[in-house]
Amino acid sequence: MTDFEPLPHEEQLPILLELANKALSHYDLPAGSTAKMLNLSENATYKVDAPDGRRWALRVHREDYHSRQAIASELAWEIDLRQTGVVTTPNPVKGKDGEFIQEITHPRMPRPRNVVLFDWETGVEPGIGEDLSGPFEVLGEITARMHIHARQWQRPSWFTRLTWDFDTALGDDNPHWGRWRDGVGMDREMKQLFQRTVDLIGRRLKAYGKGADRFGLIHCDLRLANLLIDGHSVKAIDFDDCGFGWYMYDAATPVSFYEHEPQVPGLIESWVKGYRKQLALPKEDEAEIPTFIMLRRVLLVAWIASHIEAEFPKSLGAGYTDGTLPLCEEYLRKFG
Repeated sequence: MTDFEPLPHEEQLPILLELANKALSHYDLPAGSTAKMLNLSENATYKVDAPDGRRWALRVHREDYHSRQAIASELAWEIDLRQTGVVTTPNPVKGKDGEFIQEITHPRMPRPRNVVLFDWETGVEPGIGEDLSGPFEVLGEITARMHIHARQWQRPSWFTRLTWDFDTALGDDNPHWGRWRDGVGMDREMKQLFQRTVDLIGRRLKAYGKGADRFGLIHCDLRLANLLIDGHSVKAIDFDDCGFGWYMYDAATPVSFYEHEPQVPGLIESWVKGYRKQLALPKEDEAEIPTFIMLRRVLLVAWIASHIEAEFPKSLGAGYTDGTLPLCEEYLRKFG
């Protein structure tokens, strides 16, 4: 389902752009600043350019995904991570009314949209074809520091975020990103193999448990598109899916959409090496990383199907579902 049916998908984009440009008037920005879409995923993200060369990133939140309180919770964690030097995160900008979250209306939308503006962060998105062993080691260190922070931080009393566990990811009752059974190109034989894989993931995670040393507040989406390489530093952006999940899930998300690539085991080794520079990582936790990679892969099959009208999911389509089959077989062979 799209954000505001019955509008066709192609008509949503210009309306979102109109709303984004309308939102700019709510901030103290230079006259003549304009918004241009960067990507459309859960939210619509825009690059804002001012005539004097300054830049910002504007995020228009989708309907019915996060409440205003949940968005404020995300920003609270981001701000504290940045201020305490744990990791460089996007810096939110207050509107003219002193609030980080602005509510913008459009006559062709049934309800207002929540909008957040961020200072522009320098850096380059890493590519899977590059030598990422160094950046993944740095990312492992950063992730460990984030996990330490999450365990020690006194969250505001009103803090609320989604929980990402087996049921909310791959369960049958209203999972956050849709049902894996609805994957693009899924047929009966595929469903049988996927089901065996999902059942194994469920059994292993039930045995693994949700102890405080294994389950807590995490980024949840440290994929390459949400990282910026700036010299020797790695910045983490887009905390829109942060929530409560297994810490080792943050080891799996950096290889999202590339789980099948041959360099992935080496990248995970680099990540683990960096992580252990900051925080002890028991062998039992390291041994379960393949389960979280498989969980993420199946979850993304569901995500692609539920977002198929957007350009990136459409480009992956049935090929991503097909490419998951050998990963299922390998996982069942090794851990079943």
